[in-house]
Amino acid sequence: MFRQARFLTSATGPEGYPVHRRTEVALAGRSNVGKSSLINALTGKKGLAKVAKRPGRTQTLNFYALTDSLCLVDLPGYGFAEVPHRVRAGWARMIEGYLTGRDQLKAILLLVDGRHGPTGDDLEMWEWIKASGRSGLAVATKWDKVKKSLRVKRMKEMEAALAAPVLPFSAVTSEGKQGLMSFLLSLV
Repeated sequence: MFRQARFLTSATGPEGYPVHRRTEVALAGRSNVGKSSLINALTGKKGLAKVAKRPGRTQTLNFYALTDSLCLVDLPGYGFAEVPHRVRAGWARMIEGYLTGRDQLKAILLLVDGRHGPTGDDLEMWEWIKASGRSGLAVATKWDKVKKSLRVKRMKEMEAALAAPVLPFSAVTSEGKQGLMSFLLSLV
């Protein structure tokens, strides 16, 4: 667990990015997929990343130092969010600028709601991740909410749709936490 983790800063562009040598890993996914809950579960700090009930609350790039050599970057979610279209368009430019222009970015985690599987937006993001040349890992969040009798079927469906392995993860039960920590630590 990354108990020494801390919030570094929020940014909307390169001028606000932290100046450091940490390896950065971005968290991408739909609004309300559980990015903040994943950060809190990995660090063991319930309030480190703000968890909101309403989608679209993360509106900046939020940088979290996990160690002296590793940083998570929480991106605004895509898809449903109760914000004007022009605001969402601004997020798209902000996210694309970060993903294409940040040298410290080494990997992107695509978080997919395990209850529903990948959406069209998720599939588009996964294709972008693969084309980017950066490491990628698909993570099925909210896995504790998937009925046990449906888990094997759901996992096969997600892996077929993404043509890649998917790591099941639950912020509630900690399932998948060790595997995700191992992946993150392998990047530094």
